[in-house]
Amino acid sequence: MDPSADLSGHFLQLACGNWVTQMLHVAAELAVADHLAAAGPEGLAAEELADRCGADGESLFRLLRGLASLGVFAESESQPRRFVLTPLAELLRSDHPGSLRQFVRMLGGEHYDAWSDLLHSVRSGESAFHHRFGEPVFAWYGHNPGRGAIFDGAMTDFSRVETEALLATWDFSASSHLIDVGGGRGGLLQTLLRHHGHLRGTLFDQPAVVAPVTVPPELEGRFSVAGGDFFAQVPAGGDTYLLKHILHDWGDDACLTILGHIRAGLAPGGRLLILEQVIPPGNDPAPGKLLDLNMLVMTEGGRERTPAAYAELLERAGLRLAGIHPTPSPVTVVEAVAA
Repeated sequence: MDPSADLSGHFLQLACGNWVTQMLHVAAELAVADHLAAAGPEGLAAEELADRCGADGESLFRLLRGLASLGVFAESESQPRRFVLTPLAELLRSDHPGSLRQFVRMLGGEHYDAWSDLLHSVRSGESAFHHRFGEPVFAWYGHNPGRGAIFDGAMTDFSRVETEALLATWDFSASSHLIDVGGGRGGLLQTLLRHHGHLRGTLFDQPAVVAPVTVPPELEGRFSVAGGDFFAQVPAGGDTYLLKHILHDWGDDACLTILGHIRAGLAPGGRLLILEQVIPPGNDPAPGKLLDLNMLVMTEGGRERTPAAYAELLERAGLRLAGIHPTPSPVTVVEAVAA
């Protein structure tokens, strides 16, 4: 057997990855998995499914046949053109506890368009998103609230696994006041407070982000909300600060501003927990190596960092790297204390 044939096949599979992204994106947009789940274990014929999805029957069949070849959906052996859910397809359901539907919708939309200008980023070092859309990504989401809502949903989808991983990895028994900086709508912080009855928590994010957040009755007196700009200041007095997927959005200078405010507000003996995908050395596969390119494409100077890069960045901010703690998910807990 010609070994080059195996290499060619693998290479072509890699090269056609954009096809798969769009196949999953379309299935997510059409809510195919939701319709199949509602239909029950017998599934639906492609034509009936197309009627429910608002699609062309033959074209939808071809899409599902392609996805079934990848393990996403399955065509019935006894009833051709009838499709059912598979474990992978379950992740496209809106109501699945591990749903990634919104994440796929995000990847196939503006992220996909921006990635088509990766060459611009590599040549110039500039954001491909800004080059294509004319403004930074978070400003664009502010002007396109429908897409911004999908982005927020995608972050919620993606964070579920990371939240469980943090709970399994980090012992909060020594903490009393946890401040989640850039914590969005507070899902992570509320989960942590429910698992650790001794903790108080402060959610801090932009006023427009936290405005809809209400205090759950069971967290009354333990959960508070503060609006502001982490480039101007952060709430003071926490003994534990949390930054989840914040620093990777920004270049070093911006990160130093955020870290400087946290250093100023950190209670004596306190610590900062940074949740990011840390890039390991060597050539082994690591999700952070690909996510790093996404930050190049989508942000103004954002990046994933190595342990050495975190140590240097923290030192410049008056902090010290105290530990790198892997979790069961791709995210790592980077622990920092006052220098």
